[in-house]
Amino acid sequence: MRRDPPPHEEIMSRIGKLPVKLADKTKATVVGRQVNFEGPKGKMVVQLPATGVKVTIANNEVVVERENDSREARSLHGLTRTLLANAAKGVSTGFERRLDIRGVGFRAEVKGKAINFQLGYSHPVVFNLPEGVTAEVDKTARTEDGLPTLGLTLRSADKEVLGAAAVNIRSLRPPEPYKGKGIKYATEKIRRKEGKTGTA
Repeated sequence: MRRDPPPHEEIMSRIGKLPVKLADKTKATVVGRQVNFEGPKGKMVVQLPATGVKVTIANNEVVVERENDSREARSLHGLTRTLLANAAKGVSTGFERRLDIRGVGFRAEVKGKAINFQLGYSHPVVFNLPEGVTAEVDKTARTEDGLPTLGLTLRSADKEVLGAAAVNIRSLRPPEPYKGKGIKYATEKIRRKEGKTGTA
């Protein structure tokens, strides 16, 4: 009796069938079990699974095919295509992540490969940027919900490394739930709590 694959495997399989189109000035080559990408924003290497999928490049498109119909191959099909698409976009236009630094006296300054933060502690906090990640701080702060807010933009060709850097920076001073003071993602909504009030 034939059993249909689980829904998530079917979705990943459909994603895997979509070719990855290469933008202008972007190149891709297959070398053994890895795919090398090169473009205006840098170089990326995607390591392919040992088995389950194969990758070909033709007509300026990267195509992922399953080697068989096993459950593992179905799952790897879409995942591999997603990783290749991220690498192609990364070397072509790059990725960007915005964070907001919110609080009176909170500041950030990029110095070389590090960001120096003033986050309300008794000492400055230094964050060393990972290889391939750049940072830019807005020249002026804005006021948002009554708090001075300074924008910080991270950029990288590597989406995974960029995301990890954003998570680590946010963890330096996570937003507190009363006034929203701290570091948050620009698109993040903070669920506020009411402050405690004393009784006479």
